[in-house]
Amino acid sequence: MAAAVKKWMCLTGKETINIIVKPNSPKTEIKAFDNDNQAYHVDVKAHPEKGAANKEIIKYFTKLLKKDVRIISGMKIRRKTLRIG
Repeated sequence: MAAAVKKWMCLTGKETINIIVKPNSPKTEIKAFDNDNQAYHVDVKAHPEKGAANKEIIKYFTKLLKKDVRIISGMKIRRKTLRIG
């Protein structure tokens, strides 16, 4: 699934991606792409307390894409928009 994210970014030329987060999961990983919402479903191991899940999302996508990642919307909700680069 990680390769799909990289390919999608290259094909669309977009610098942002939408994600829907499920905290308290067994591990952090991209599960699927939701065509209706145009967002990736992402399981996150961290709890959604004190920004722990947001920090883990940034760390995960930074490592995955080898680029700077920032959450530009959705700091306190499950649907988030990430800026890449």
